[in-house]
Order: sequence, then C-alpha cells, then structure tokens
Amino acid sequence: MCQARNSEEDSGVSETCGSYPSTGIDVLIVGTGLAGLIVAIERHWPELKEEYWRIPLHNAWIETFKYSGEVILLPTKVVGRLRAWGLNPGTPPSEFQMRPLVYEIFVHRVEKFAISIELSSRVVDYSEDEIAGRGGCTTEDRKRYEADTVIAADDVGSKLQKLVGRRVRAEPSGRAMWRAAFLRKVFRMVPGNESIVRTWLGPSTYAFTLTREDVMVWIMNHDVTGSEKESWNHTIDNDEELVKCSPPNTVVNFESLWRNSQPSWTSPGAHVGDPAHSCPRASGNGATEAIKYTISIASCLQISGKENISQSLLQDTDWDKVILDSRRAAPKLPKWVWSQNREAYAYENYFKAGESMKKEYRYESWSIEKIMEGMRKGMPIDLGLGYWE
Repeated sequence: MCQARNSEEDSGVSETCGSYPSTGIDVLIVGTGLAGLIVAIERHWPELKEEYWRIPLHNAWIETFKYSGEVILLPTKVVGRLRAWGLNPGTPPSEFQMRPLVYEIFVHRVEKFAISIELSSRVVDYSEDEIAGRGGCTTEDRKRYEADTVIAADDVGSKLQKLVGRRVRAEPSGRAMWRAAFLRKVFRMVPGNESIVRTWLGPSTYAFTLTREDVMVWIMNHDVTGSEKESWNHTIDNDEELVKCSPPNTVVNFESLWRNSQPSWTSPGAHVGDPAHSCPRASGNGATEAIKYTISIASCLQISGKENISQSLLQDTDWDKVILDSRRAAPKLPKWVWSQNREAYAYENYFKAGESMKKEYRYESWSIEKIMEGMRKGMPIDLGLGYWE
C-alpha cells in the first residue's frame, strides 16, 4: 500500500525531479504491482528513460519451434526479421522486455522518492465520505487509511467491488502459467552472451524463454493441473516442471482468472476507484494496459487539480500456414497498443471527453462467458465502437 502526496515538501524530492507543479492531492494506492507502483511515481517518469533503456533485449535473436522440437523459424535477428516483413526496425516491438527487470526499476524509484509503503497490509474494505471529499480503506488488522483519492490496484480479488457497483467474482479460465526468472549463470544450456528469444508452439499451449547476458526468464502457458494459485509467492518444486535446471523456489505456478467488467469503476463520489478493467490474462498485454491506465489517471489528476478530483478519476495454430508464414504465429497487437502516448492523449482529450459524452449513453453489459460461447459457435467477436485495426 503506497501513500503518495503530490508535493515536494512532503516527499523530500527536489523540484527538478517533478515533471509538473504540485497539485497537493493526497493519493492512497492499494497494491504494489506494476499499476500501483507506476501511479505512485508517474510524474517522475523522465528520469526513468536512461535506466529503462539499459534492460531491453536490443536486436535479439529469435528462434521458433513446434512443440515436437521441429524448427519453424531458424535463428534470425529482430532487425532482419522486421525488414523482411517491410517494417521499420526502430518500432517498439523490436525490443523485448523482461518483466522482473522492469518491475525492479519501479521498485527502486519508489524507494528513491521515499514513497511510504506498508507491506503485508491486506485491505478488507473500502469506503467514501462524499461530504468530506475523501476515500478510505480498512485493513485486516483494523487500521484505517484515508486520502483525497484511493486507487484500488489490488487486482481481481479487490474488495472495492461492493463500493463501485456489484460483486463480480473472478472465474477460472482453465489456464495457468508457469513463470521463472533467475540469474543466467545457473543455466548452462545456453552458449554465448547474445540475447535470444525462443518460442515453442503447441496444441493449446505455448512456451518461450528470454535470455540476456545476466538474466534468464521462461514462461509456459498450460491447462490447469490443480497446483496453481493466484499469488507471486506460490512457488513449486522444480522437479514438477520439465525445466528441472531452474533453481529451487523460482518457478511460480500462476492461475489465470477472468473477471467480467463493472458498469462503473468508481465510487459514487469518484474518490475511490479501480485503475483498470478486466483483460484476458493470456493476451500478453495485461501489464501494458495496466501501465497505460495508471498514466491516464495520474495525468487526469494533474489536469483536474484538487478541486475537481471526482472528474478525473497464441494457442490455436495452423502448423502448415505457420511454416509458410511465421508471422501467423505472432500475437496480433494493434498499433495503438504500442504507439499511443497515453499521457499526451489524456491532456489532449480530458475536456473533450466530458463534452462529447452523450446524455443518453447507456452502459452495455457483457460477459466473458458470452464471448467464449460465441467463439465456440464460430461467431465473430464484436469489439463494439472504436478503432480496432
């Protein structure tokens, strides 16, 4: 749980660290995942650029296999592969990131800016005082916390639901993911020091490894086996996994859960809210979207000011086609996912959004169950209004 006050006087941060002048808004963030940390430090993002640029896999090798071991794509450099497809090698998809390293950067920044964090504080209730213009939460040990704005970044198990609308239970997707990250020196099967990304594609499953000179990360998406749990602390013995060379207590078996969307993401007075909506866990885009939502929230709070806080708030594969065209095995990420500047977008459209909202607009409920049923019947997915090319 983070307590972030947008004030150099409170945080001890020098004026040059801030991107914008102080708003004086007191923000309480529940959850220390990527979304929670980024909300806390977002206004200091220019200083992250140099540190961030040191960790990607720049122009890595890429190699793709069928689950049987058959090579689909021989090792090629990212730049060469993009050029062969007529794409600009300088576009963001040419860089591979390792989530543990990205997360580590944000943790270091939170520490640098002296943002107060209380770990092992399980939030069991949220509340709001509309008259006082404050939101709050209560922890399991009955401690009470308040702030001008409370951001619930505690994922699908959040107790926020009863305050913003109705309770929407997290449902199992039938899928889970093994994840591991450790120092490369303990994994001696990869020769050389060049970065490489290897992918294995199989019926209803996929796996890949990302290797750089110092760190190794591997992930395998699979059907649930009964030993999964939605917790980053839930490690399994390495003898349960095919990759037995992983060090003990580094393999996390993380179950993928779905949660249908809420009609509202904020409390009645908009002083407490959820920074993101439900995203498919197997999309490979959940963390990206969480980061974008939190940047939007921070930008909107900066624009609104303290007086107007409430206003701001790859698995089914045709192998014959893949062998002929390896692009068919790549995840489909529309350009807006990696090209949009969410901060600039928020500043350009903050006031337009309120003015353009039709008074007769009504939220249209949807559920993952309906989408899955349509897919089973071969029906196209209706993404609704918006630009989806």
